[in-house]
Amino acid sequence: MFKISPIQDENTKNKYAEMCGTVSIPQYFAYQMINQDDNSLMAFSQFDIGKDDALISDLKEAAGLEDFEAMFILGRQTMNFIDLCGVHACRATKNTASEKLLLSLGFKKTDSGDYFCDMTDMFSGNCSGEAVKLDT
Repeated sequence: MFKISPIQDENTKNKYAEMCGTVSIPQYFAYQMINQDDNSLMAFSQFDIGKDDALISDLKEAAGLEDFEAMFILGRQTMNFIDLCGVHACRATKNTASEKLLLSLGFKKTDSGDYFCDMTDMFSGNCSGEAVKLDT
């Protein structure tokens, strides 16, 4: 089992970024994914939320770990928080995560080689934001 939570302390953020092979960016938000069995770091996400769009700079696993499903969950949790803040346009770079992970999260590769995701209604619980109607 794991737990995803925000990192409030800059020293912890710096340490976890380094453990995941990246650099902490001051004033960016960050999430930690902790293995609840042994309290070890599994992964780290780091992102910035602007007025019109957000940038996920890092979705990184701790050195030596490989768990695609856990990384997908961390990515979606990060995106959901951004969406809850009222920002529905999200960007990522080729260095954010693997292309496989970014595409599975809903990002599309742009002409510039970066990635973009329109999260409008992604987390609304409906298909394309429209209520699903079932014939009964």
